[in-house]
Formats: sequence, C-alpha cells, structure tokens
Amino acid sequence: MTSLHRDSWLDTLRASIPEISPADALARQAQGGLLIDVREDGERASGTPVGAIGLSRGFLELRIEQVEADRDRPLIALCGSGQRSLLAAEALLRLGYRHVVSVAGGYNRWKAEGLPSVTGALDVDATERYARQLRLPQVGEEGQARLSHASIVLLGAGGLGAPAALYLAAAGVGRLTLIDDDRVERSNLHRQVIHADARVGMSKTESARIALAALNPRVHVETREERLQADSVERLLAGHDLVIDGADNFPARYLVAAASRRLHMPMIYGAVERFTGQVSVFDPRRVDSPCYRCLFPEPPSAADAPNCSEAGVLGVLPGIVGLLQATEALKLILGIGEPLVGRLLGLDALSMRFRETRLPRDPACPGCGVDATFQDYHDIQRMCAAAG
Repeated sequence: MTSLHRDSWLDTLRASIPEISPADALARQAQGGLLIDVREDGERASGTPVGAIGLSRGFLELRIEQVEADRDRPLIALCGSGQRSLLAAEALLRLGYRHVVSVAGGYNRWKAEGLPSVTGALDVDATERYARQLRLPQVGEEGQARLSHASIVLLGAGGLGAPAALYLAAAGVGRLTLIDDDRVERSNLHRQVIHADARVGMSKTESARIALAALNPRVHVETREERLQADSVERLLAGHDLVIDGADNFPARYLVAAASRRLHMPMIYGAVERFTGQVSVFDPRRVDSPCYRCLFPEPPSAADAPNCSEAGVLGVLPGIVGLLQATEALKLILGIGEPLVGRLLGLDALSMRFRETRLPRDPACPGCGVDATFQDYHDIQRMCAAAG
C-alpha cells in the first residue's frame, strides 16, 4: 500500500471512528470505560497507561470476549501513535461493540502530556520467553509479575519434584528452593527427568540446579542438601509462598504437614505407587481446608505403604502427578481457578481414569481438629518411627 493510499484509508477510518484526546480517554476510563493498549508485548514493556489492558492487535479479535463480553461497555483503543488503534476500533465495531473510540496520538501523546503510566515489569527477554503465557487473560503482565516474585520450596528433587521444578522454572517462578540429601543414581533416570546420565553420583539438588539454570537462567534456584528433620523443618520452609510435597517417606510428609499449618503455607500433596497417583491441596489459610492428617490421621506401616524402590512405579506416572502439582501451584500464585482444596484427585494409569473424592475437614483430626494440640516436631518424628 502506498503512503497516499494509506493516508486516504486512515482518513476514511477517522471519518467513521471517533477519536479522543488522551485526557478525555483518562476521564472515560475513570467513568468505567475499558482502556485497551493494542501494542505488542515488547512495546508495552517500556510503559503503558495505568489500568490499561494489554491486548496486542494481532490477537484482539480472538481474545476480546474473554476480556470483556459486554458489547455495551465503552472501549477505548490505544496504540503508539494512533493508527493501529483505529484499525483495532474498526475490528471491535465489526464484532458488535457499540461504544468504541480511538486515542489520537496514542501512547506517545499520552506520555508527552504526563498522564499516569506504569513501566512494564517485563523486559524484552521475559516478553519473548513467556509470550504464550502472557496472552492468557488470566495471566498477562500482572500475573507474570506475580510469578516472578513467588517463592516455592520443593521437598525432593526426585520423581515428583523433577517435573514440577522444570515446569515451574519454565513458567517463570522467581525462586525455587530444592531440599534433598540424595545423590543421582542410574535407577532414578527413567522417571526423574531433571537429571542426566552424566550426572550420576552428583547430589540431586546440584544436578537439578544445573538443569533449571539451563532451562531458564532468570529463575533463582537455591539448594539445601540435607534431610528434612524435626529440628530443621520450619527453617527450611519459612519464607516461601507454598510447599510442594515430593517426599518419598511418611516422616517427612508429617513434618511438612505440621510445619505448613504453623506457617500458614499451602501444601500441595502428591503421591505415586506402581500405576496410581494422588494429588490434593491443603491450605491452612482457608477455614474449610482439610489438612494432610485428615487424609492420613496416623502413619501407615512400611508394609502397607511401600515406596517406589520397593513397589516399583511406571516411569511416566510421577511426571503426570508432578505436573498436576505444578499446575495447582501456579493457580494458587495467580489466584485463578479452583484449587484441589477439599478434594482428592486419584489417577489410575492402567485404565487412564481420574477419580475425584470429596475430602472434607475432619473435626476430630489430630492435626487440625478442634481438640488438636501441637507438642513438638520430635513427637511427630517419634510417632512415624513407631509406625515403622
């Protein structure tokens, strides 16, 4: 298209689409209008009007109904200079939105007039790295910023912790703390996909750190090469937003369950055995949430609950369960969806069936019931030891 034709085309659009000044746009926004910044993610990283919704022109028709389904709400389109916003406004009118205007001069004029702006939290690398996630209205730049400030502790860098850590790092969770005192063995590799054959014999936390740094160098990974014990559990968990339970033994789980309640920290439970798995969320911030001991009031004997080294496990199963745990973690951080609180999700891989079981809070629970008392973490450790 020649410049002459383009100018003529824009003049035609201006004749049919109202243009308003940035100051008028701000006033309409204050009265309930939705200001939509249709520039690309990378452009908005340098700044955008306060309260504007970022929705790039190329995805406007696909996503606008998710952002705003009400055709009568006033919409205000803004771009860099006021040209793309005319195209965006035309598209919105074609979709049936009745009150659409374009901001003359775009964000360049908005900024020149000193109107309220916020600098984008994402740089060019982050905008490109998380591009597909940023396009989700439930995430966007605000949600991505939440993820970047989040802190998650993972108990175990093995079957469950491996896939969970990989996808949490890929999603941009800012800080991951890995707790594990084991070393990589060749028998781990069929399910603990964060490790590699060349790192057999290395500590699992360091092996996982290497893999996560290679995947996403923006994520800060801390390692704790120690066994979680009564004397260390609160120290290891404190300062995080939530804990992902990837333990392979009941003493660690009972300690984490008690500490997460005392620290008011959600615990995302996962377990696997042979061809089956379980996932749930225990969130002590919610009065209706059960705790781990509502599910398992007392630790079972070793004979009743063998670990993977004793019972075996299909290699892909921890991957499925670990990713479900990671999904619940992201939902909690972003504040979206319905977490698995009060529900136990079971998986039978042989029949490929999921089953959801209601898991209400138990008034007589020894962990969170009305008469529950906490004495000491050492008591929990002794209780688990007595169960064998």
